[in-house]
Amino acid sequence: MDFNLNDEQKMLIQTLQTLGEREKFKERAAEIDRTGTFPADLMVRYAEMGLLGMTLSADHGGGGQPAINAILAIEELAKFSPMIAAPVFESNVGPVRVIDFFGTEEQKKAIIPGVCRGDLSVSVCMTEPEAGSDLTALKTKAVEDGDHYVVNGRKVFISGGGHASHYMVYTRFGDTPGYKGIGGLLIEKGTPGFTFGKQEDFLGLKGMPSCELIFEDVRVPKENCVIQAGDFGKLMLTFDIERCGNAAMCLGTAGGALRESIAYAQARQAFGRPICEFQAIQFMTVDMAMKLDAARLLVYRAACGAGQGLPSMYEASMGKCFANEMVIDVTNAAMQIFGGYGYSKEFPVERMLRDARAWGVAGGTVQMLRITLASVLYGRRFDQRRGK
Repeated sequence: MDFNLNDEQKMLIQTLQTLGEREKFKERAAEIDRTGTFPADLMVRYAEMGLLGMTLSADHGGGGQPAINAILAIEELAKFSPMIAAPVFESNVGPVRVIDFFGTEEQKKAIIPGVCRGDLSVSVCMTEPEAGSDLTALKTKAVEDGDHYVVNGRKVFISGGGHASHYMVYTRFGDTPGYKGIGGLLIEKGTPGFTFGKQEDFLGLKGMPSCELIFEDVRVPKENCVIQAGDFGKLMLTFDIERCGNAAMCLGTAGGALRESIAYAQARQAFGRPICEFQAIQFMTVDMAMKLDAARLLVYRAACGAGQGLPSMYEASMGKCFANEMVIDVTNAAMQIFGGYGYSKEFPVERMLRDARAWGVAGGTVQMLRITLASVLYGRRFDQRRGK
């Protein structure tokens, strides 16, 4: 497999590096973390640059580019902050891809052009108070009523909650148990009966909107059904693309931490010389670089598969799992290299460490990913309910 970047991809990375320096993204990242304000203005800038929807269908205003290009863009921007990269993530590897792959022509026309312009955004709504890793236990229910569904239920920890214009809500249709009853409805912000809870205040990812969604007799037209009941497999196929994006956030955060560590180690003096001259610091930075490169190869492999359509569940799960753990190791090592300054909010590595911790929970925990990987290796499914 050839991982050499083509000229277009090299130009993309260089463009984003230049953008970050010119727009002072490093300082902007600190401001976002301090104020907890989502950088909505970047939506317009990224739309002008063609970064929003770069992987979506060209027939509906998208860029038609392979998934690896979006992964490269997310990684480069996340070196400054995951929040700087968030608009590119959501518009390329988020739930809008479900619409792009499986939506009706009317749904695609209604949503994709707006996402590419930065006017619209789509949030994925899966987690519930008692349905996270056990997604098939979700209780949000859609009941047929003429040409509508009536939706009742709650979702929690929904990224983009209150900010996104549309919500891809995974719900149970009727009383069919298990995964066979689960499908996906597109529900627009402002629909009567659809309200939001308070915004969450997390350890990291400050500025990322996240809140509870509440559905009380929400009437949704049947033409808003994107994933039919029983097509749960389609949900998981497209979710593997999102996992590649999650892993790209890890690559970027770790890359930013490594970059900061190398610069600091060359500037910081101890015992009359730069600390980069001490073997202990050299070994730490080399270990950081090796872990980052290993994760990058796994993630790029999965993303290149996604460029041909949809990624392998095995490759996407392995890439995400490894990257989720790698970014914690690398940012922790960066804090150690910085010493006392690493624990200070005056420097970026403490924020990077806080941000790093989120990704192993979002998009499937590392424990659940290992169960998925084990099922592939053993050639059988392990049912967590029965313990078999």
